[in-house]
Amino acid sequence: MSLNDTPSGERTHIGFFGVRNAGKSSLVNAVTGQDLAVVSDVAGTTTDPVRKAMELLPLGPVVIIDTPGIDDEGELGEERVRRTRRVLRQCDIAVLVSDATRGLGEAERELLDLFAERSIPHVIALNKSDLSRNAKAPVPDGTTCLATSALTGEGVFELKELLAHIASQHAPQKRLVADLLDEGDVAVLVMPIDASAPKGRLILPQQMVVRDILDSHATCLVCQPEELANTLGSLVRPPRIVITDSQAFAQVAPVVPHDITLTSFSILMARYKGSLEPFVRGAAALASVTDDSRVLISEGCTHHRQCEDIGTVKIPALLRRHSGADPHLSFTSGGDFPDDLSVYDLVIHCGACMLNDREVAHRVGQARAAGVPIVNYGMAIAAMNGILPRTLEAFPEIAELLETTD
Repeated sequence: MSLNDTPSGERTHIGFFGVRNAGKSSLVNAVTGQDLAVVSDVAGTTTDPVRKAMELLPLGPVVIIDTPGIDDEGELGEERVRRTRRVLRQCDIAVLVSDATRGLGEAERELLDLFAERSIPHVIALNKSDLSRNAKAPVPDGTTCLATSALTGEGVFELKELLAHIASQHAPQKRLVADLLDEGDVAVLVMPIDASAPKGRLILPQQMVVRDILDSHATCLVCQPEELANTLGSLVRPPRIVITDSQAFAQVAPVVPHDITLTSFSILMARYKGSLEPFVRGAAALASVTDDSRVLISEGCTHHRQCEDIGTVKIPALLRRHSGADPHLSFTSGGDFPDDLSVYDLVIHCGACMLNDREVAHRVGQARAAGVPIVNYGMAIAAMNGILPRTLEAFPEIAELLETTD
């Protein structure tokens, strides 16, 4: 996978924020070396967040987000401000672009408070420094500032270097599956190819698992569910782990001997995104679903719905069969995730492979704040097939947690 192929969820998200006409879009264009955003002397030219996935040296693959002015006015302005604030939940790094000729205003200080409140690493770019050599406006202690000029290029190189340094300091050290394997181990991957499988390619979690296994110098064998028994029987020694698409749990689990670790791509993604524990807790709520329950089924990406779509068809059918009830179901996808979850009794979320860690943490945090259980597809399917404890054996650190939620 090349840098240009790096999925959005694996890229550093950098948001540029500020008031109208501070030069955010001009600075974004200078940093990216592209005409990414429309610029004008008229305040409020940027009306919606503009995103661009790209390679930004020396950082590597990033998503750059240019946002509307946080001080926008009127009914439409309030909606733009709301969308700007929503961008914060995705940002790994924030850049506050301030007009050096004016100094920091109240709206900008509120932004700095939001960065601090959400623990977002940030830097202040005192832009238009070519117009003011007295650009040292008072800033909060400990905040890094740079004088920049989108017009002359002053400070742009230094800003990119600083962003790369911040990104390296805060980059999480995590593995998807390699830490469960030793060099020379064999992992069997079960990947159903059905009507919902993308033509000519693998879905992202499958690609990521294959790459992580190869990086660990282990071996992976790939098969479909109906080929699993023959695949296992052909091996001289048993595999270290079998990883399956969650939708095939019912077909795969009886075939895999109990002395072989079994889990799913979705469960591995939950651990990778840091949400394994809350999802395990949320799985217990599946047993309490009734006709009156309000269940939100949410996907982090948008895609063409197939007739056997997992989110809108397979999971609802399994949920009704498991609970014996007909709950009220709601569906969202992409960035359309409700701000208020208190109206729901349960959230069932996808594996979130297209969302970055901060967005996943935000959604889990929203559910926690609302007192609403949240579980992902993989754990929900495992729980409703009665095999969740088995699929979590690879993670002994949560064994006690699972017992307390039974």
